[in-house]
Amino acid sequence: MTTEAPPPVAPSEAPSPQKAGPRALAWQRRRRSAARFWQRYRTHRAGVFGLAALALFALIALTAPLTVGSDVQSVTNAPGRPMESPSAEFPLGTDQFGRSLLGLLVWGARVSLLVGLLAAVLSVAIGALIGITAGHFRGWYATVMMRITDWFLVMPTLVLAIALATVMSRSLGTIILAIGVTTWPTTARLVRAQTLGVESRPYIERARALGGGHWHVMSRHVLPNVMPLVLAQTTLIISSAILAEATLAFLGLGDPTVVSWGGLLQDAREAGAVSAGKWWYLVPPGIAIAVVALAFTLCGRAVESVLNPKLGVTR
Repeated sequence: MTTEAPPPVAPSEAPSPQKAGPRALAWQRRRRSAARFWQRYRTHRAGVFGLAALALFALIALTAPLTVGSDVQSVTNAPGRPMESPSAEFPLGTDQFGRSLLGLLVWGARVSLLVGLLAAVLSVAIGALIGITAGHFRGWYATVMMRITDWFLVMPTLVLAIALATVMSRSLGTIILAIGVTTWPTTARLVRAQTLGVESRPYIERARALGGGHWHVMSRHVLPNVMPLVLAQTTLIISSAILAEATLAFLGLGDPTVVSWGGLLQDAREAGAVSAGKWWYLVPPGIAIAVVALAFTLCGRAVESVLNPKLGVTR
């Protein structure tokens, strides 16, 4: 019994990429969108410089356990004398306990970057949630939410963060919470304005006419349109969160059991480094905080310019 070979497939019947499944098409669109974003982003020299600086600091933070080790925080096994000036053995000198300031600076990058990132994510999440819901539901709910937002806007953010950090236990979680719940109003205002603009478009009315509920409209139509704004706002808030963490730690409200850049400044103040002229105790943490905050700001401005070219951000 012989089997006949299948007939050749005509060119018009051959499978084409256009007949791929919806999930594959969605991933293709995402890859093309990411490629276009990177092509536009790399034309911003300041943004590329900020991204390179952040990549360097992230690499330093991630490799800290391998390069300096966790024993760099030990007070009892400090390798040097207290407040030594910079030398070949200690390039940035030592602190009041004789620990290497270079090692402490590298290890402190882990805490400062982590707190800044998590606090910014919390802040943007709260602001996006309130902004989308207030722009979608309108009415009394929007009025109440916007009045609460206005109250947070007029209140000094640092004062509120200090109050929260004072009444709660001294830990990294407290710092993250204090920064996150006091810096969301700007994001809420921006996201609400964007939500109002999106929901005025005709396809939103069509979605509602076809039976789309509140969750469908907010998650499938509003959220994807406000995500570029949320992303840009996140990169900008991270720099403010890092500065806020350093400020709270400098005021003695941080976790005393961990090493951070703000904590190093607090230790330098308590040790009298300012009056004693021990500049190596103060300058390196301050420069690190300023460089990271500037790098995140440059990245945020570049992202804003790519996502919204009408802003006219300089390159």
